Amino acid sequence: MTHRVYGTWHDWDTARARLAVLAPEVSTRRLGEAVAFAEAAHGDQRRPAGEPYLEHLLEVVEILVSGAGVHDEDLLVAAVLHDVVEDTDRTAAEVGARFGPRVEELVAWVTKPRAGADEDPAEVRERYLLRLRSAPPEVLRLKLADRFSNVQRLDTHPRPEKRRSYYRETCRHLLPLAAGVPWFEDAFARWREAHRHLEDGTAPASG
Repeated sequence: MTHRVYGTWHDWDTARARLAVLAPEVSTRRLGEAVAFAEAAHGDQRRPAGEPYLEHLLEVVEILVSGAGVHDEDLLVAAVLHDVVEDTDRTAAEVGARFGPRVEELVAWVTKPRAGADEDPAEVRERYLLRLRSAPPEVLRLKLADRFSNVQRLDTHPRPEKRRSYYRETCRHLLPLAAGVPWFEDAFARWREAHRHLEDGTAPASG
């Protein structure tokens, strides 16, 4: 069972060219505006392995379009913006004003609330993940694409314990969400098989 890794849309020029072929009905002008907004918001933020944050955002778009065959323009705009409220000083209202109420709603669904002074961050995270069980189908596709981007190269994460905990969390919460969702159910099954060594912390099989 082969686990495919996505990540060829490293920059907006590449993504725009592929979108023109795979989803010509999607406005690359509007998506480009979302990319510029996200780039300005995330600034110098990096992913755990050190890559520019924009690569993750474009990877989520690539997974949705090239993998799951999504052509929903609002959903793709939300994919670019999905972390701006959670990880930057931009607000949901700003997202809505620039890109419309549906994009604002999609981003709000996948934005993990900040823990209050008297709240346990782990409990807040758990409630957020459990709430996704009642999410609309398009929200599930967005969250599944985001998580697939985050875990598809899980063995490269610099912290071994984070690899194991993220694997367990993905199996507990995200795989059930993927059940019955076209493309994602099979993609996560392949991913789980490729990373099954993380269940007990053994080294991955070679070859």
